[in-house]
Amino acid sequence: MGKYQLDTKGKVAVTKFHEKQTPAKFDKKQQLEKIRAEYLKKKQKQTDK
Repeated sequence: MGKYQLDTKGKVAVTKFHEKQTPAKFDKKQQLEKIRAEYLKKKQKQTDK
């Protein structure tokens, strides 16, 4: 038995803590979709004028 072995409750707490600490991963596909949507909105406004 190790000195710092955790029970299941402790393991869950540690994983939750680490999930909060890690920065949000940069999602390239999501970013491209966002840029594309903005571009299409801009294009639509230009054609409406």
